[in-house]
Amino acid sequence: MKGARTDRVLTAFRIGDPHGRYPIYDSEGARLYPGRWNTPASPVIYTSEHYSTAMLEKLVHANGILPPNQHFIRITFPNDMPYEVFQPEAHPGWDGKDERLCKAVGLEWFEAARSALLFVPSIPARLERNILINPRHPDAAAITYEMPEPVWWDERLYG
Repeated sequence: MKGARTDRVLTAFRIGDPHGRYPIYDSEGARLYPGRWNTPASPVIYTSEHYSTAMLEKLVHANGILPPNQHFIRITFPNDMPYEVFQPEAHPGWDGKDERLCKAVGLEWFEAARSALLFVPSIPARLERNILINPRHPDAAAITYEMPEPVWWDERLYG
């Protein structure tokens, strides 16, 4: 992983139920039900660099049953916010069923608090990236997001 800064405004997307158990922009779900890149000790907010990737990630994790009332938020990162990028070529097997390597990388990044953002590859869309947000990092306070808007699913995606 290497640190970087950008001179452009970065955005990301996240999909969820605005009236659900947890707010859309929240890490509690990741604490209770850890994903590939986190453990209960490293609750992150999973986002996708593109709207279409956020949709695909939601579909993959929905196991064929799309949760009701899905909305998206557009998240904006300040243009000078440092971030890190996971390097897949340096971590053979990162994309296998055994998630321990990814969880270890995510936990180390979270605890070291070198940046509020970690770019990681999307498993279902290998050329796309997800962005993990460490909500406990001081820079995370500068991240903003818009009001949720409904997701319009094309029935051909899941039916």
